[in-house]
Amino acid sequence: MSNTDTAVKNTPASGRRRWNATDLGLIAVFAALVAGAALVPGLAVNGFGVPITFQTLAVMLTGLVLGPGRGFAAVALYIVLGLAGLPIFSQGRSGLGILAGPSAGYIIAFPIAAGIVGWLATVVIRRTVKARALWFFISAAVTSALVVHSLGIAGIALNTKATLEQAFLSDLVFYPGDMVKNILAAIIAVALHRAFPDILVRRIRRSTAQPAKA
Repeated sequence: MSNTDTAVKNTPASGRRRWNATDLGLIAVFAALVAGAALVPGLAVNGFGVPITFQTLAVMLTGLVLGPGRGFAAVALYIVLGLAGLPIFSQGRSGLGILAGPSAGYIIAFPIAAGIVGWLATVVIRRTVKARALWFFISAAVTSALVVHSLGIAGIALNTKATLEQAFLSDLVFYPGDMVKNILAAIIAVALHRAFPDILVRRIRRSTAQPAKA
């Protein structure tokens, strides 16, 4: 067997590439980014005690930059550390008790949203180099609306005994800010991909390249 055949045989299949030290480092860095975004002082303006923070920006940016697997892992790491007792949830809260509060749905939604928007980012990167920031924004906006806001509304309704209508109306206050944060996440993600293509762009190109048949 030739060296080329051996290399192809030992190359992980698309989507099954093992994470290396750099990947783990990126996961840790972006988990810290999400934690930092949660600790920026915010106002609870929706009537149920859910504060406005920069977390949606950090979560969407994490997925857009790292892709689905690492994006999900980074945000999930943040959630696990917070539930384990580190005071890294909004307003310095921590512990399992957060899951009984009005913010529970949003917190549960964050890693799911990072994974979904990360997958959408890979689709955008594979298909186009034009207007990539626009497509990233659309991906983030749709994911935010369908995942973060939907689960957030469900969490408010379940944990505060509010009706779905009341929870929905209280959630509307977050939409204007989230649109701005999604725009920023898209712009920053495009800039990071241009500056550091090895983070995701070249990774996707390598994974989609098919070895020639013998």
